[in-house]
Amino acid sequence: MTKEDGVDTDVDGESLGNCLSGFIDDGSIESHRYYLARRTTLEMLRDRGFAVPNAEIEVSLQEFRNKHGQKPDIDNLRITSLHRDDPSIKVLVIFCGPQIVKVNVIRAIATQIVNRDTLSRLILVVQNKITNQALKAVGLFSFKVEIFQITDLLVNITKHDCKPKHQVLTEQEKQSLLKKYSLNETQLPRMLQKDAIARYYGLEKGQVVKVMYSGELTQLHTSYRCVW
Repeated sequence: MTKEDGVDTDVDGESLGNCLSGFIDDGSIESHRYYLARRTTLEMLRDRGFAVPNAEIEVSLQEFRNKHGQKPDIDNLRITSLHRDDPSIKVLVIFCGPQIVKVNVIRAIATQIVNRDTLSRLILVVQNKITNQALKAVGLFSFKVEIFQITDLLVNITKHDCKPKHQVLTEQEKQSLLKKYSLNETQLPRMLQKDAIARYYGLEKGQVVKVMYSGELTQLHTSYRCVW
């Protein structure tokens, strides 16, 4: 590709124009994937109530590459954050490489975690499959461990135009809802714990989500779902 008189052109001399050329990414796919996945993870932590600075979420792709390069060191992508309302709740996010996650990888992660007694939750972002032995090793941790494929984090599902808005109810809000309509939680429509929204918010069984619909087809209405 060449540039003539301030206009980008391809090898055949056909003009692409400044608008179209702006969508061309000359950087590595690897760095772009890490950038998108890390940004979504930061947004996810913020939406779960963790203290995540907006400045860190708003980092541009170029700024990310300036800091981490075209082949980021996954150890430098780690995220540690405390919950805004309860600083005793601490989360750690670790990005795994492209290799299959075997038990030796989990053991290596375990040895790298300092002050594990203060850790409440670990999130692993993997790029490949995880073996059964590795899953068993994960189950031995004293804190909750969540595993996300990096492809699931390239786009923030809660920002999709076709997705209704979700609001996680507090326990007090949940009890008020059940009392108001004389219901018990088993009578509410169900949301599976493996649902993408439930996983995004890190919901536990029994938690209730307020679902707010708006659109030409769905119109304005609200429903509630209980996680199972």
